[in-house]
Amino acid sequence: MEGNMELGKLKKFDPRTVWANEAHDFTPWLLENPDVLADALGIDLEIQQSEHRVGSFSCDLIGRDLTNDAVLIVENQLEPTDHGHLGQLLTYAAGTGAATIVWVARAFREEHRQALDWLNEQTGEDTHFFGIEVELVGIDDQPRLAPLLNLVAEPNQWQKILRTAVNTGGSERAAMYVQFWTRFLERLREEHPEWSRTRKPPSANWLAMPSPIRGTGFNAAFTTGQRLRHELYIDTGDSHTTLELFKSLEDQRENLENAYGRELTYEELPRRRACRIAEYKHGDVEQTERHNEFIEWLLDAGERLRSALAQTKTPPA
Repeated sequence: MEGNMELGKLKKFDPRTVWANEAHDFTPWLLENPDVLADALGIDLEIQQSEHRVGSFSCDLIGRDLTNDAVLIVENQLEPTDHGHLGQLLTYAAGTGAATIVWVARAFREEHRQALDWLNEQTGEDTHFFGIEVELVGIDDQPRLAPLLNLVAEPNQWQKILRTAVNTGGSERAAMYVQFWTRFLERLREEHPEWSRTRKPPSANWLAMPSPIRGTGFNAAFTTGQRLRHELYIDTGDSHTTLELFKSLEDQRENLENAYGRELTYEELPRRRACRIAEYKHGDVEQTERHNEFIEWLLDAGERLRSALAQTKTPPA
């Protein structure tokens, strides 16, 4: 065989081989390894808390879907799916206002996978139901095992966009955004895969990416007035802390702009809880002949801003 590589035999193991108890072992593992879940879902996310109270019940995990700017919840079970957990999933979604709802189980019964598909079909493009089967795999008799999260149910985003377009009288811009972000994400996967785990293009005018600075994120967006914007969006969840972080970066404006190589705008956004540091460029998504130019500019701005921020005195996440 080329390169003298030998192939082994893949073996599957009961998840309880490693996670004997769902609440005490598996849920804490997911809390500590959100990147594994993010890779399976194809979104950027953060998990903030386990056993989140919802009335007299507790949701296994709650966090944020950073890609879609939504509350994310996760319901786990290390057994095949059942009606009880489906009811819990919907109860927790209603109680938390979650728009990204994830059900993780050892195996999905067909009726429950169909239920998630039906929920995706009946809800708008901002709501996402996911089903994931979890298993453990190993090679031959080696002692190390690896987790495998298999996506078995997910929203058909194109279908949701088209249905929303029909219900609202048409949305050509939404289709243009999908076209643009599809090309942008293709370039991102080729050149900067570490920037985002997002696989599916949004139909919105913006695309979010995580930042190493706690309480911030990078956004690429088309704005009003035919402008394109790349920004560091600052929202720590607390207006006072957000403003402190913004002022800390503004105090370093000269050094930040020297490292960036161009002038930046500093916007407090007093009517919001957030602030932003951004650069703008004239352009509109309807100018399809300029899409490659816009993508080049966003990639360049992203490289510059990440490099400049790496030289600032801000605490990493």
